[in-house]
Amino acid sequence: MVDPSSMKIALNLLWFIFGGGIFAAALWIIAGGLLAVTVVGLPFAVAAFRIAGFAAFPFGRRLVGAELLGEQTLPGTGLVNLLWVVLAGIWLAIAHVVAGIACLGSIVGIPFGLAHFKLAGICFAPLGKRTVPSEIADALERAQADWIVGGNSR
Repeated sequence: MVDPSSMKIALNLLWFIFGGGIFAAALWIIAGGLLAVTVVGLPFAVAAFRIAGFAAFPFGRRLVGAELLGEQTLPGTGLVNLLWVVLAGIWLAIAHVVAGIACLGSIVGIPFGLAHFKLAGICFAPLGKRTVPSEIADALERAQADWIVGGNSR
């Protein structure tokens, strides 16, 4: 039987070299660099740089809302995410969808295509996200669902 952590390492290395990880991370770094030029773009740049690390090695990790980790999100994050979509998100999402479709052209590329689609989804709301191991993300989401089902919803 294959060790799950070994599988994650292997998938991440293959992704980085052959699946587009290096290019995905580069796109996010370029977007972050362009946004860092202005003071208004600094929050976007920080989010883009954070997601660049996730884009480079996405297997075994997930992005979750900062509020699931007990962090306070800034008021207006939703509105700022909308501004992000207009400025950079839509273009990054299109690039990830095109790359994902290209990866789906072979059986070996299916996990890479799915990773690109996961990255395309984050292009629409990157602010207020944190990268955590998949196991922690699952536990946080289960705890949140239990809390809501238990009648403690907001």
